[in-house]
Amino acid sequence: HEEDYMNLKGETLRLYQHNLKMVVPFIVSTNGYGLLFDAYSSMTFDGSAENGSMHLDAVKEVDYYFIHGPGLHDVVAGYRDLTGAATMLPKYTLGYIQSKERYKTQDELVAVTQEFRDRQIPLDLIVQDWKYWPENAWSGFEWDETRFPDPAAMVRDIHALDAAVMVSIWPRIVGGRCHDEMMEQGLSLVRDSIIDSFRPEAREFYWECANRAMFSKGIDAFWTDGTEPVDADWPLSERPDNFNDLNIERLNQLLGPERTNAYGLVHALGMYDNQRATSDEKRVFTLSRSAYAGSQRYGSASWSGDTAATWATLRQQIPAGLNFTSAGHPYWTTDVGAFFVKTRIENPRWFWIGDYQEGVEDLGYRELYTRWLQYGAFLPLLRSHGTDTPREPWQFGEPGTQFYDVIVDTINLRYTFMPYIYSLAGQTVHQDGSIMYPLAFDFPADESVRDIADQYMFGPAVMVAPVTEPMYYNANSEPIAESEKTRSVYLPAGSGWYNYWSAEKLGGGQTVTVDAPLSIIPLFIKAGSILPTGPKVQFTGETADVPADITVYAGQDGAFTLYEDNGKDYKYEAGDYAEIPLVWDEASATLTFGAQAGDFASGSPRQFSVSCIGCTGNVEPVSIEYDGEPMSIRLASAP
Repeated sequence: HEEDYMNLKGETLRLYQHNLKMVVPFIVSTNGYGLLFDAYSSMTFDGSAENGSMHLDAVKEVDYYFIHGPGLHDVVAGYRDLTGAATMLPKYTLGYIQSKERYKTQDELVAVTQEFRDRQIPLDLIVQDWKYWPENAWSGFEWDETRFPDPAAMVRDIHALDAAVMVSIWPRIVGGRCHDEMMEQGLSLVRDSIIDSFRPEAREFYWECANRAMFSKGIDAFWTDGTEPVDADWPLSERPDNFNDLNIERLNQLLGPERTNAYGLVHALGMYDNQRATSDEKRVFTLSRSAYAGSQRYGSASWSGDTAATWATLRQQIPAGLNFTSAGHPYWTTDVGAFFVKTRIENPRWFWIGDYQEGVEDLGYRELYTRWLQYGAFLPLLRSHGTDTPREPWQFGEPGTQFYDVIVDTINLRYTFMPYIYSLAGQTVHQDGSIMYPLAFDFPADESVRDIADQYMFGPAVMVAPVTEPMYYNANSEPIAESEKTRSVYLPAGSGWYNYWSAEKLGGGQTVTVDAPLSIIPLFIKAGSILPTGPKVQFTGETADVPADITVYAGQDGAFTLYEDNGKDYKYEAGDYAEIPLVWDEASATLTFGAQAGDFASGSPRQFSVSCIGCTGNVEPVSIEYDGEPMSIRLASAP
């Protein structure tokens, strides 16, 4: 939900699937429990009363589960125990994803990929959005041969540049062979051209169309757009007061009131089961605008829908994502820079209300985009996408200019954190962990964090505080005359904190003002953290001939598990992965590498450069070789 709040206490929400809404009927409480409601109908959560209530619109009986923690991470683990473990996504999904509405030819898609390589800007996945099909079709699993004459060659060219390819597909099929066969076999929903994904035979048919036109030609991933699958208010110029009722009525008409919220779930099930039945050589990755309880077990990630380019919208993305990941779904992202950049003047729509009529030429939009990208660099997935204006980094300037340099540095920063991020993904799958989550998950005793909607934990080590106000330009490139380039950040009690950029150590339980010029997104590392980082690379599969860095942030005991696998297939399910337990003992200033678990061998011995921030003395990095057997390193005397 695009709201400004994180805490649902006192709020009332109508729960149904929509372009800008997703429903996972799972509530978590800072009192250490969760409630999972087992129903597919629309619902109303009413937190205005002292105890709150959940109204289920169309069920024959009420089924719900009470999950006791006592910690919120334990509650999420209980949710996964009930609804299914998350799967490992391909490693390339955690790198930079370039998309826009839209690349118009296969030559353009390849040329953009080549430009990233020529400029040495990291890229892992490039996306072909809609309308690659012929004019007489909608989706339809067909390519316009005049613009995409050889999709298989296009994919080979991009693979040769060490990038993967995603393509947008829709449940609505109009025109072409698949449409005709779907209608002849009666596999669509009643009175519509939307595939009936509630039926196994329809899901199999849909995959056969996708496989024939795309997967068999090398396409790596699918963007399953429009899986709400209908919005009654989307064509309207003004949104009426009763828009909730209109949308629910339309969904009920199409899907039936007892399964209003379930379409995206069964659609993801069809993609996952049928791709895995075809081949296990590629992990399933689908990006969906809809999700439900259990979607995480089908290789599905979600994003916040077609947002508008305003600073208020950026602020809303933070609590929206945190509520989504609190509900047990680990893979979340947004359209970096928002989808709609301008306000539509002719034939207006209520949602097409961006602040920047000049698009990327507006310095105000360049600032918003840069700050959004910094936020996106610390999301489970980093994806640039939208309409109205170009999105590639070089559209924001050239090397040596302010916005271009910060954008490229931000993408590089994401890759620097890749060993940590991929380890978080491994913990999500193997220990039912989470990649991003509210501060209350790690600091339940600090009541001050419960209503903080603009900071969050990115794994156990990193606290992120995105900048969500303009400091340099308003819309129309209007300079801001005087602005403090700082941000106020609350440091949770119960731990010390290090400013990532300055290495300054600060105590918890206080609000501090920190420098936040355009080049900096405020990041704080929790004392006792063990942070693995890597070298500058151009894609996640690139191996650099330098040791990985392990940095200890002293101040208290700590532990972290470094995770690796081949990043491509499902061999990890049979134990083909590596987990290296790392333990920091504050009293002795000793870092211990435990025995490696798992069968994955990435080369032995492993090279690490180990350092400590906050240890006494002038501590130089220590180079070590690790062969999978336990070993300990004394770094210095602890403070």
